[in-house]
Amino acid sequence: MGVEVEVEVEVVVSSEADIVRARQQGRALAQQAGFTGTDLALIATAISEAARNILEYAKKGEVFLRIVHQGETRGLSVEAQDKGPGIPDLPLAMQDGYSTGKGLGMGLPGMRRLMDQFEIRSKIGSGTTVKMSKWTRAHG
Repeated sequence: MGVEVEVEVEVVVSSEADIVRARQQGRALAQQAGFTGTDLALIATAISEAARNILEYAKKGEVFLRIVHQGETRGLSVEAQDKGPGIPDLPLAMQDGYSTGKGLGMGLPGMRRLMDQFEIRSKIGSGTTVKMSKWTRAHG
């Protein structure tokens, strides 16, 4: 049984206001998917960090927010993509404490910790795509 998309919202990120919009849209969709309390804050924080990375490193990109389900389990899927310079040393960028910029200081490892699933692909000169999901119940 595959993951099915119920709702999808795209937020183009090219300014600070877009980061706020992505965070607000993501939080609203997460609420609609059944998340409450702390989970809403974790999801919103991960979305903010992903959108801020787009703005800081690529200047422009998109964040796709999706309410998804697999069987009875619902979740929120976030895909942040850009066509920026790419990440030269992905293993280094995935280390705790590594930062090249002025984000929230949590970086990619922080996003990975906040969500249940995390995947990143980056190619020099082509850009970066981060995919992450959070599920309302334990999800294998």
